[in-house]
Amino acid sequence: MPLDVLTPVAPRRRRRRYRTGRVFLVLLVVLVAAAGGVWVGRRATQHPAAAAVVRPATTPRPTPRTPTPTVSHSTEPKPPGRLLYGTPLLAGAHVRVRAPAAILVDAGTGRVLWAQRPHERRKIASLTKIMTATLALREVPWGSKLTVARSVTRVPLVREGLRSGEQVKAWKLFYALLLYSGNDDANQLAISSAGTVHAFLRQMNDEARTLGLRDTHYTSPSGIRDHGNYSTPWDLAALSRYAFRNPLFDRLVRTKRIQVRWSAPTNSKIYVNNNFLLHEYTGANGVKTGYTHEAGWCLVASATHHGRRLIAVVLDSPNIYADARRLLNLGFSHT
Repeated sequence: MPLDVLTPVAPRRRRRRYRTGRVFLVLLVVLVAAAGGVWVGRRATQHPAAAAVVRPATTPRPTPRTPTPTVSHSTEPKPPGRLLYGTPLLAGAHVRVRAPAAILVDAGTGRVLWAQRPHERRKIASLTKIMTATLALREVPWGSKLTVARSVTRVPLVREGLRSGEQVKAWKLFYALLLYSGNDDANQLAISSAGTVHAFLRQMNDEARTLGLRDTHYTSPSGIRDHGNYSTPWDLAALSRYAFRNPLFDRLVRTKRIQVRWSAPTNSKIYVNNNFLLHEYTGANGVKTGYTHEAGWCLVASATHHGRRLIAVVLDSPNIYADARRLLNLGFSHT
């Protein structure tokens, strides 16, 4: 066949140009790709985060399972009479309390309702006998017969009048301790509880630590020795709240008056509770007064209205009963 019929000359020339264009396009793509690789490599070098992206992906190692730790619940007992830290006070409630250190507490819940220098250490005089009674009631049987030690008869200031070698029932000493506030009664119960006064003092301070009373220290069972004998409104409220757990203590401190038979020549005695709030405040039911020249007048008071018991502590007050009434009224007016 004629060449010009099978393969025309003009189309063949156009095909060569097309091939040349394809080659040029391929070279252009290769150059662009190479330039892009250089640019990416430079960016990766400048920015570590970008370099991490262009690195080959590595297979992550499986994280070993951490065993679930065993939770250990402490069996250490919490102070049984402790108060609740951080509880809301009756802020904004106006009450005039002249005692430099005082507190108002809900005996049922332990909530602090009002406080004024509650952690200030102060001398407490015969409020010491709250701890003395708490320990002695645990150690000395209520109906046991005790022999009065000779050293007891030499205790100064307020004395029951115990005689050396005298036989006396323990319950009589408990009433004399908390109503009459006899210092010889305190020492005799200390000796009957621990053997000696010094041993009993160790027990008192050990008990204070056990109850979490961090600002309390005792140097005598009666409180007559004020040097080194101190506590705070906070600790006294916590101690009283704990002491109320013993029905005998509760019964003793709410007693207004009792007649006790003694052997001759005394025959009988009438104890009137020194806590006069019991006689003049409706619902009052405890707990103890105290006074020395160094400590001033002190009072731990309690009262119950509609099943709710409050504890008020006032230390070194010019009028312990007025202060206690104001605090109790404040607490009962805020339910």
